[in-house]
Amino acid sequence: MKVRLAGVIAILSFALPLAAQVPASQSDWTSYGHDAGQTKYSPLAQINTGNVSQLKPAWEYHMKPTVPVAPAATGAAAAAAAAKPLSQATPLIVNGMMYMPTPYNTVIALRPETGELIWTYKVEVSRPQSRSIAYWPGDKITPASILFGTNDGRLISLNAKTGKPTRGFGDNGAIVLRTGMNEHLNAAGQPDDTQRYYMTSAGSIYKNMIITGADLQEHPGRGPAGDIRAWDLHTGKLVWRFHTVPRAGEFGNDTWPADGWQARSGANMWGFSAVDAARGLVFIPTGSPASDNYGGDREGHNLFADSLIALHADTGKIAWFFQAVHHDIFDYDLESAPVLITIHRKNGDIPAVAVTSKSGLMFIFDRRNGNQIYGIEELPVPQSLIPGEYSSPTQPFPVKPEQLGRGSYSLEDGIANVTPEQHDYCSKMLTAEGGVDGSPAMFSPFQPTLSIVFPSTVGIVNWHGMSYNPKLGYLFVNTNELGGIGKIVATPEGDTPYDRASPWGTYAEFEYGAKFWPCQKPPWGQLWAIDVNTGDVAWKKTFGTVPELDALGIHDTGSLNYGGSISTGGGLLFIAASNDQHFRAYEAATGNILWDIKMDTGAYVTPSTYLGKDGRQYVAIVSTGGSFFDRTSGDSVLAFALPSSNKPAAATHAAVTNKEKK
Repeated sequence: MKVRLAGVIAILSFALPLAAQVPASQSDWTSYGHDAGQTKYSPLAQINTGNVSQLKPAWEYHMKPTVPVAPAATGAAAAAAAAKPLSQATPLIVNGMMYMPTPYNTVIALRPETGELIWTYKVEVSRPQSRSIAYWPGDKITPASILFGTNDGRLISLNAKTGKPTRGFGDNGAIVLRTGMNEHLNAAGQPDDTQRYYMTSAGSIYKNMIITGADLQEHPGRGPAGDIRAWDLHTGKLVWRFHTVPRAGEFGNDTWPADGWQARSGANMWGFSAVDAARGLVFIPTGSPASDNYGGDREGHNLFADSLIALHADTGKIAWFFQAVHHDIFDYDLESAPVLITIHRKNGDIPAVAVTSKSGLMFIFDRRNGNQIYGIEELPVPQSLIPGEYSSPTQPFPVKPEQLGRGSYSLEDGIANVTPEQHDYCSKMLTAEGGVDGSPAMFSPFQPTLSIVFPSTVGIVNWHGMSYNPKLGYLFVNTNELGGIGKIVATPEGDTPYDRASPWGTYAEFEYGAKFWPCQKPPWGQLWAIDVNTGDVAWKKTFGTVPELDALGIHDTGSLNYGGSISTGGGLLFIAASNDQHFRAYEAATGNILWDIKMDTGAYVTPSTYLGKDGRQYVAIVSTGGSFFDRTSGDSVLAFALPSSNKPAAATHAAVTNKEKK
């Protein structure tokens, strides 16, 4: 029986027996990645491989405000009404409350068992970041807080219980992040505050600090710095700052030309970091330097762009680092969260950290010292033919694991032949401007004539990153098989003499754009499990479907995807992400699909799971459509649970065993 309460659909059920008590760190979902190590693993096992097929909708909350828009609205009002806001939020569940930002300029708290609204905070002038928020449990000085960035460059702290600004933090609960970050002056000789600077992803909590990065411009090359900073959670005051582009006299400055590092933008953390609290380390993934597609004014390797940086979290001093892309002219950011894992060896366990990037290359290190676990080789790569450009002669490749997706395209590979229309469209792309070249190898730069480069700037892996199951020792990652098509052309105006272009737009993809079908032969999306104890592929599955092609009898194509997975103690892997708008549960040990539901819109997010106060385990996901590969639109927060009669009173979390692996 369904009832509607203040925009909420709640499914009523019989009273449930109380579940066995488990620590909140296990039963809640306290950060984007569940925990500071960004594992996206919950030990909850009430929902498991034996009963997940019975998972049903429990409640739905609609984030869109219910204030009607006048039918005669025109101009800005009409544009606002027609807009299709999307969310990339992962709900946090802590101490009986669910927190998330919405695409409607609010941050909300819901009751996680029913979806009832507890409080709403309206973000004035701006809107909150789209990818989750941060939670701090507070202390004797300051109550528990949630923190988030805004798209006008502020960091806001709210009382987690009331939704009111945190007293004592900055100015009425807010600090201005962009202050002091731009040494590039405009024509009037002032810092250019019109250039992009804001958080898109939640910061990491360490002790009484929040560690933040920011999203910056892709070009021009001069602008706001990508420095990493830590802030006092009581006062909002700066604790430390790490220069991702080293200043004069700092280690790494010699990897830039003498005038190339000054006021350099980029080399920023726009994704998530991971924290090893026991060792006092924070692991920072950084993106490319600006400009993305031309680096003639920044000859050298350009530290600490495209790097995994281990910092001492108390001071911001560097412990060790690894650069995954030298002199990036590909936009192959390290944007997804590093994941803290354990590698089992006969002579003792190794605390490790794994990281991947848009390139689809995965690197695994001993997190204590940065030692390579499976070896890394510097291999020759193709060079740029653009005047004045510098190319790194080599790039690092891991010996293991293998690359997670396609890194090149040969014209002999051919194009997909799934429909005559697609074949015709893609064939015409290959003959544009007298003919298009394929990329001969990974790290092929765009050249003066049209070429196809794999992967595209969307990447094999994007910000959603990986999830981890410590019982199996598996890392899970969903990947795209999508190339970019374009060339580098002269740009007479501006501070960047060359930039990317194509007949189909600046950042064109090698795809049948009307359908979001890649032009090369399938698979177009895959789901991988990597055994971290061996570096080998445990299993690999085609991920997602194209319903239109299925109806024509063309199966197993996979689909483009954008969003992350979570793993559970019940032996499950939950993921939406695919643009067929399905939400699925896989058996983590094998990759077999055990549960599959079609939603009204796509969900290009990472879900979360938690134990409600009613003793039921829920799986929650935000579904708004949108993203790169979906034109549908919605505003739902959805929660799923087992029918009440199927929920046991105990055994709500799993013991750490290897049973599922056998």
